[in-house]
Amino acid sequence: MFILYVKERKAWILFFVGLQIWLNILLTLDIAFQDVSILYINLVYIITFLLFIFWRYKKETTYYKELGESATFDSLPEGESSFEKKITSIMEELILVNNEELNQLKVEHLEENDRILTWIHEVKTPLTGMRLIIDAVQEPLLRKKLEVEWLRIHLLLDQQLHHTRLPSLEKDYVVELVPLQKLIHKEIKELQAWCMQKGIGFEIDLLQEEVLTDQKWLAFILRQLLSNAVKYSNPDNEIHISSRKDEAGHTILTVKDFGSGITKADLPRIFEKSFTGTTGRNTAASTGMGLYLTKKAADRLGMRIIVDSKVGEGSTFSLQFPLKNEMSKIMSR
Repeated sequence: MFILYVKERKAWILFFVGLQIWLNILLTLDIAFQDVSILYINLVYIITFLLFIFWRYKKETTYYKELGESATFDSLPEGESSFEKKITSIMEELILVNNEELNQLKVEHLEENDRILTWIHEVKTPLTGMRLIIDAVQEPLLRKKLEVEWLRIHLLLDQQLHHTRLPSLEKDYVVELVPLQKLIHKEIKELQAWCMQKGIGFEIDLLQEEVLTDQKWLAFILRQLLSNAVKYSNPDNEIHISSRKDEAGHTILTVKDFGSGITKADLPRIFEKSFTGTTGRNTAASTGMGLYLTKKAADRLGMRIIVDSKVGEGSTFSLQFPLKNEMSKIMSR
């Protein structure tokens, strides 16, 4: 901080150096000062100036050090000089205004979330009606097409619903032993119309039957991974779902598709918000939100997502579930 202070007081130092040069010229040229020791005068002035700089440094930086060490904006230092007190007063006024604006934005954000949740629940009513109408359609080909389009709307609404609820996930989860096979079969059944349209089947090999997590949010994560696998799988292919234990005892759930794959350039960015990538740009239905929300939800629940992909060969998404003691730490945050 001393170097920063010296740079800030550069004008003082240059002024002193200028005076010293002028004094030395005056003492050298004026014969009246021939018997005066120029070295002695220079030393006295330089030492005095250095002591003055050090004193002012200690005096002036105390306030800024206290300001930097303040834990919150509620404990700003009062300051000793009038200038320091003025700075504190201005900062307190700015903080007050910013807090009012922040509170207003929070209220607006909560109101917007409530509006979105209300809208989603209102839209679900006609969507349920559409489902009943589709079930009554007799023509098989038309019915399958309508079912796929209905499913896409349903998935987008579900994605928006969980996006809205994600910030309050910690208040909205219950950790319990979740039966994997039952949950996976339920999510596959939801995607049945889409899978039948593309001719996609599933091969399930679950060595670990239960995992410790929140069932509702795990269902959402699986829904995103499975819908992505179906979306990017080649027609008339299979999606492999398996589970195992790693060396540390973590349960690993793997979803492997044999589709277009992800390029090396896109792989580090697939969990970024609204990132669609090379493959996503060729798919009109891609929003770039599914994997982003999946990663956010998984992080909150202590899960780790591992991705392996090769272009033209497909992608493998692995979910690593936390151990019981790790989950206890997450819940105590």
